[in-house]
Amino acid sequence: MFRSGFWRNFDFWLLGAVIVALVFGVTMILSAIAGNENLATLVPRQMIFGGIGFVVIILAAAIDYRFWSGAIVPMYIVIVAFLLLLFVIGTTSFGATRWIETGLVSIQPTELAKMVVILALANYFSKNMNVTHSWGWMTKSLIIAGGIAVLIFIQPNLSNVIVIMALWAAMTWESGLELKQIGIMLLATLILGVIAFNFIQPYQLQRIINFVRPDLSARNGATYNVIQALIALGSGGWVGEGYGHGTQTQLRFMKVRHNDFIFSVIGEELGFVGTLLVLLLIGFIIYRCLRAARLARDPFGSMVCYGVAILIFFQAAVNIAVNLNLIPVTGIPLPFISYGGSGLISLMLGIGLVESVVIRHKPLDF
Repeated sequence: MFRSGFWRNFDFWLLGAVIVALVFGVTMILSAIAGNENLATLVPRQMIFGGIGFVVIILAAAIDYRFWSGAIVPMYIVIVAFLLLLFVIGTTSFGATRWIETGLVSIQPTELAKMVVILALANYFSKNMNVTHSWGWMTKSLIIAGGIAVLIFIQPNLSNVIVIMALWAAMTWESGLELKQIGIMLLATLILGVIAFNFIQPYQLQRIINFVRPDLSARNGATYNVIQALIALGSGGWVGEGYGHGTQTQLRFMKVRHNDFIFSVIGEELGFVGTLLVLLLIGFIIYRCLRAARLARDPFGSMVCYGVAILIFFQAAVNIAVNLNLIPVTGIPLPFISYGGSGLISLMLGIGLVESVVIRHKPLDF
């Protein structure tokens, strides 16, 4: 299983960057809980999730990534079954049914669903490379992603639907989507967005109103978190107020500071320099994933690595944009740094798949 070539081709730079991000994340979560006894268990839990994730990386890297190409159908069926199971035994929080309680941890099937979508689309596009890129070709790929996206939408979980559709759009583009199709797809997206607007939940509508009319929302405290996040980022300056000394964080003005708004904690306590280093770290992880896509032995491996890179990039971009009040609050965590079990382990599974591709990459020509 772990032959000599396994470690010779293993991308230790990628693994090292992920470990640094995890350690940094745990450190910032420790500061973010600000001595709150109710949140004291988050740090050891995140460390456990990180340990499990490390094992997942090694196991996923050891398995030939091409194995998953033949297991797409059963994986897809299983994840659909889990998403349907949510409506039977799922736990509802903040108006959405997204978690399955096991007694020890809460499992969020949606996070694993993202990886299944990446594998399913990579399999479809790699097997249809020589097929004319017709509307039928694009529609079939949309059905693959849309089948899971619909089940996530009715939880309701609009933010992760957007993530999945972003994955679909990026991977379709990488597979050779024509400009004419892009234009029509954008128009169709706009129309569907208008239609879907009539089905969003009240709390989702309120988030949009909070973003569009913050002056009205501020009166009832609806924009409180965003305002505190901006104050935290602004007060950080170049080098921050010091680790564990951020006023908005340590005085607990910011809520959800260990998850959605961890970037603001970083900005307040470590300043612009700290946030820049985080961006460079995440950017390096994305670069190593794209490098693996370039080195891949076959189109399937290349598309898997590309999909993982897009997932990390898009979630990081959305989280940071929320912290900067550039888009409405979405609930998307900062990859590898925000607190979260299912999301972290899912991302580390993605890193394991990338490592599996790198280990079995094609010989380079010099």
